[in-house]
Amino acid sequence: MSRKFDRRRFIQTTAAASAAAMFPYIQTSRAAGKLKVAFWDHWVPGANKAMEAVCHEWAHKHKVDITIDFITSQGSKLELTIAAEKLAKSGHDLVQPSAWSPAAYADDFEPVDDIMHAAMKRYGDVYPIVEYLGKPKGHWVAAPAVTGSQVKPPQARISRLKEYAGLDVTKMYAGPGGHSDKQMQDDWTWDKFVEVAEKCHKGGHPFGLGLGQTTDSVDWAGALFHAYGAELVNAKGDVTVNSDNTRQMLEYAQRLVRVLPKDVIAWDDASNNKFFISGQGSLIMNPPSAWAVAKRDAPDVAKDTWIFASPKGPKGRYAPALPFFWAIWKFSPNKSAAKSLLAHLISRRSSERFVAASNGYDLPGFKSLRDFKTWAEVEPPKGVVYNYPPTPDQIVQVAGAPAPIHVANQIYTQGLFTQMIAKVGVQGQSVSDTISWAEKQLEAYTMM
Repeated sequence: MSRKFDRRRFIQTTAAASAAAMFPYIQTSRAAGKLKVAFWDHWVPGANKAMEAVCHEWAHKHKVDITIDFITSQGSKLELTIAAEKLAKSGHDLVQPSAWSPAAYADDFEPVDDIMHAAMKRYGDVYPIVEYLGKPKGHWVAAPAVTGSQVKPPQARISRLKEYAGLDVTKMYAGPGGHSDKQMQDDWTWDKFVEVAEKCHKGGHPFGLGLGQTTDSVDWAGALFHAYGAELVNAKGDVTVNSDNTRQMLEYAQRLVRVLPKDVIAWDDASNNKFFISGQGSLIMNPPSAWAVAKRDAPDVAKDTWIFASPKGPKGRYAPALPFFWAIWKFSPNKSAAKSLLAHLISRRSSERFVAASNGYDLPGFKSLRDFKTWAEVEPPKGVVYNYPPTPDQIVQVAGAPAPIHVANQIYTQGLFTQMIAKVGVQGQSVSDTISWAEKQLEAYTMM
């Protein structure tokens, strides 16, 4: 007997087919099984609750018994956990590695080309840096995590930059409904940055830019190197640090370091946040976690905070990025359920919930998922994170790129960028000697 295929049924069938393409691994209640997942322990208060809610709702719908662990990145505990699970061939089914791990564990993580192709068909392109890190050897071995993925633009005290340097950052990068001053944006260069830093230092409230070997320090320094075209190793693996661009950048860094706090060489990822929240600092380069904590612990600091784009250098305006990823172990006993959850986590609906829960800290890896209302609505002040998602004129890049990924990983984890700046700015070494030292380090990295 034929059945009428009316418009409503056509719409329902089309929607079901679309969902099936995006979530092709949903299990039946008879075969759902158990799933154990490990996520990064979020800096922003309350953000983990959204992850728990999204996972438990998915698990309840698909009859999966799920266990969720949140593991801190402090002391590299998350990465050490992932390394231990690789050796033991047991642990969690799905884990959340940071930027360099997908390439390091490419042979151990389950390929997720199918999930990524379906997601990109729906949401469009990812940022090139996401592909550089998550698709080694031409195959996706991890999907871009929403939670934890971040850029680290300037985060400044509105009143202090206005008082000490005459710079109104809310006019330069306006909030929702406002009109940004294009000329001010064009003038927002690294040269302007150091001028403002000098004036804030003179006013008793310097910029807080770490020179340690942890991520916050390495990321802002990497953006400075990129902006000057100071490439350490090119995409072919050639050592290219000995260049006029590197010399120009290091000479600039000598001037900048003179007006930073004296102990920045020993800072870790918590130091710049504490420096800002305490009221000492006029500017740091960080995701909105410092502002989010200030909302709770130092409300006067929070309501006087504004986040805006990185300065521009001779080679462009670079947003220092640090993506996280979600990956599935090949040894997972329930890869089907893990893939279903992974597809759910990177969906638009889940992404928007994560962004809201983190007060705009989290950044999806898909370019089209940067229109969520959270960035326009959170406060105080309203619009504080409106300019946090990178604008089209910014190049989203990770420190160490475009070197071959195993070389870039060494450059990053050894903190070569901050070491070079510290040598010329803190230790008094010459620019030429610093470049010669870096050249030897890089030659060793490229031989590995």
